Amino acid sequence: MDKLLQVENLNKDKILHKVSFEMKQGEMLAVMGPSGSGKSTLLYNVSGMDQPTGGKVWLGDTEITGLSEEAKADLRLHRMGFIFQQMNMIANLNILDNILLPVMQANKGKGGKSKSELIAEAKRRMRQLSISELGSRQITQVSGGQLQRACICRSIMNEPEILFADEPTGALNKSAAVEVVAELLKLNREGMSILMVTHDSKVASTCDRIMYLLDGSIRGELALGKLGSSMEKQREERVNKWLMDMGW
Repeated sequence: MDKLLQVENLNKDKILHKVSFEMKQGEMLAVMGPSGSGKSTLLYNVSGMDQPTGGKVWLGDTEITGLSEEAKADLRLHRMGFIFQQMNMIANLNILDNILLPVMQANKGKGGKSKSELIAEAKRRMRQLSISELGSRQITQVSGGQLQRACICRSIMNEPEILFADEPTGALNKSAAVEVVAELLKLNREGMSILMVTHDSKVASTCDRIMYLLDGSIRGELALGKLGSSMEKQREERVNKWLMDMGW
């Protein structure tokens, strides 16, 4: 696999301390650690949502940390997707319009797809995520799991090179979390690269690799490889043992 993301000596105030790692195309990478360890700060600085106080980050051949704020916003819009614990849907728009909003912005004035083509693409994605019947509903008229699947749909409309997920199951009940993780796994198997912050060892055990962050530094890594159909219980046990050894 080719290198997709490269992070070198990333510092952020007193939160992150010379964090370095690489991520391959098609990889599903989890970041774990106790509260306050810098997990979300790492994601925000790697994705260009925040500016580090030192170090460099590359997405492919593009050095994100060297871009202007306008160029970083453009990069996030066209080459990245984002899923958050708080789903950030707009209350006065229905589900379909919420999914369409970022991709409509990305296609503005660029001679890209027409509105009808984008609507057709959004509906196709919604069918893939089993929410095709929800397009006309308001965000208060669907379950948490359905809303998070709509957020996933929104995040992949621009066919991003990498998907950043910050505690994507954190606000969900157990069954909804299982549904959302299944959709993320499906995307990853189709080639989507995913960098995920999670506190859930079961969710992390579905990833190819886990990094453990403590006091702003990477203190350990666990390579798991791709998830097989009969491996879930053994992987979760292995992850829990590793986390205990890390002091979790």
